[in-house]
Amino acid sequence: MNWLNSEAFTVFGQHIKWSDMTGNVIGLLGLALGWRRSIWTWPVQFVSGLVLFAAFATAHLSGSAGKQIVVMTVAAWGFWQWNRGRQQSQDGSIAVRFATWRERAALAVAAAVGTLAVGGLFSAFPTLSWDPWPDAYIFVGTVVAMYAQARGMVEFWFAWLLVDLVGVPLNFANGFAFSGFVYVVYGALVLWGLRDWWLRSRNAAPPLPEGAPA
Repeated sequence: MNWLNSEAFTVFGQHIKWSDMTGNVIGLLGLALGWRRSIWTWPVQFVSGLVLFAAFATAHLSGSAGKQIVVMTVAAWGFWQWNRGRQQSQDGSIAVRFATWRERAALAVAAAVGTLAVGGLFSAFPTLSWDPWPDAYIFVGTVVAMYAQARGMVEFWFAWLLVDLVGVPLNFANGFAFSGFVYVVYGALVLWGLRDWWLRSRNAAPPLPEGAPA
């Protein structure tokens, strides 16, 4: 598996690794499938995590590899959630909605506490991360976004935008040029996906009260 960490090509003076390119292209496809509300978004995101896990593990980057295990776990849970909730929409597709204010507060608190906890861990054990606090922010933000996506919340797109704001400059600064380029594409895709989910959530018919005639 060492070929994953070898150089694929060089562009504009940036060295592109096979692992960086392959894992992120698959991840981009997973996000596009999420926009289409396809349940295949989760297996694709799982494969993306698996590729990056293999790359980081063979490069002896245990911290980065461990983060991919969490991503794969959330992807498996998201697949289960969407498969179970497929019938929630009248047309048989995945139902999407805006989160309640309580859910938004819970997501924000989880993101803040998670970033502090993970950032503290990365700072205490520098071998786990090459840039502790921004890395913790991106990692926790990704998990929060995937959780919100699994619950069909429109806010998951906002979470991805917040990840992008830090992810783009951080990846360029640390030599992961392809990840930086992909995060720029993520930003455009997120805006389109946000618009689509926003409109679908507003057009969704409210559920009928129990016992009311159809």
